[in-house]
Amino acid sequence: MSDPTVRPGPGSASDRARAMARREAPDAQSEASAERDDTLAGAVDRPAVVLIGPPGSGKSSVGAAIARATGLALRDTDNDIEQMAGKSIPDIFTQDGEPHFRDLERTAVRRALGEHRGVLALGGGAILAPETRAILAGAPVVFLSLSMSTGVRRTGLASNRPLLAGLNPRATYKALLDARLPLYREIARHEVETDNLSVAEVARIIIEKLELA
Repeated sequence: MSDPTVRPGPGSASDRARAMARREAPDAQSEASAERDDTLAGAVDRPAVVLIGPPGSGKSSVGAAIARATGLALRDTDNDIEQMAGKSIPDIFTQDGEPHFRDLERTAVRRALGEHRGVLALGGGAILAPETRAILAGAPVVFLSLSMSTGVRRTGLASNRPLLAGLNPRATYKALLDARLPLYREIARHEVETDNLSVAEVARIIIEKLELA
């Protein structure tokens, strides 16, 4: 007869270790599966379209046209910023300065990208922040481009656009366009030239490109 102390019984340390390993293995698999699900959710759970472009490119108007045609909700981060600050964007620039506005803008864009599933219009300078460009990577970003002359004509050098205020707003607009153009193109999945197109035409092109209908 063999010595019962030689062969580990069911309650031995060896058996407990094996049982623990079996219990932990499914947990590890579940955690890995959950991580994969989170990754997929992060990739899929995005706005249907993100509109970027300089002042006068028609982001808000085109966004509204896309929303009407598709039934998607429209969100504009400039409106979010004004709600956060309790004042208009010109007042934020005048009273608090551009750095404060950019801080609010980064927060507004990050929240909108995490919450909104419809049409999202960003402010013209939102792409200046490296962190914003990073979180836009892989998103369905559409750059609404235009020439300087068209941009100046559309904005009318309006006083409600703080960055265009000054002694030479045309030169300011050109400098703004030159500085931002590479950044717009860096993150855009599609570019639509808007100079000779109506709002409805631009919206239709985007709906077709992204298959939103």
